[in-house]
Amino acid sequence: MHARVELIAITPDAEKLIETAGRTCYDSTPKAKPNSARDFIANIIRNGHHSVLEHACATFRITEASRSFTHQLVRHRLCAFSQRSQRYVDEKSFAFVEPESIRQEPEARRLFGEFLNEAKDAYGRLQELGISNEDARFVLPNAVQSEIVISANFRQLRHIFCVRCDRHAQWEIREVALQMLRIMKKEAPSVFRDFEINEETATAHTPFWS
Repeated sequence: MHARVELIAITPDAEKLIETAGRTCYDSTPKAKPNSARDFIANIIRNGHHSVLEHACATFRITEASRSFTHQLVRHRLCAFSQRSQRYVDEKSFAFVEPESIRQEPEARRLFGEFLNEAKDAYGRLQELGISNEDARFVLPNAVQSEIVISANFRQLRHIFCVRCDRHAQWEIREVALQMLRIMKKEAPSVFRDFEINEETATAHTPFWS
């Protein structure tokens, strides 16, 4: 099972907003034309003037991803996050993410399944003893599925894609980042067109990043 990514909000006319902000810096607002944002944005990215990209933002909802994944994602501190709370939510019937490397190895899969069953049993028994969810959660593993909403400006999204779409990134966060990148290449093609996705190796890179 793979994580699911949904775009739930984005700045209207984001590329025109970025162009307006950027041209304000150069006192060139009168030069803006109906189709001038594409080349203007390409030029500011190429020249490293990335601050103007911060005026536009996008919000994603990510589901069926592991707590291991969300622990990595929230390290991007220039974003806003709202995550399913294990403190308040009852996790006695938790779903989980199984890495492909474990799925393909019978003994590893057996050990993995046994551990998850033990964790689920311990969680339920703690609840029966009157332990609150916020304390019973201490036995929950990183494999437990979670949900998270992330909001980020376009500059920060470019940074996330640069480091998390790389082939050296952990597989789950790379899959999520690539889903997000595919969405942004459709929603704001001028801002993300320099990212090239290699479908065979599931990576992306940009020659303009600095």
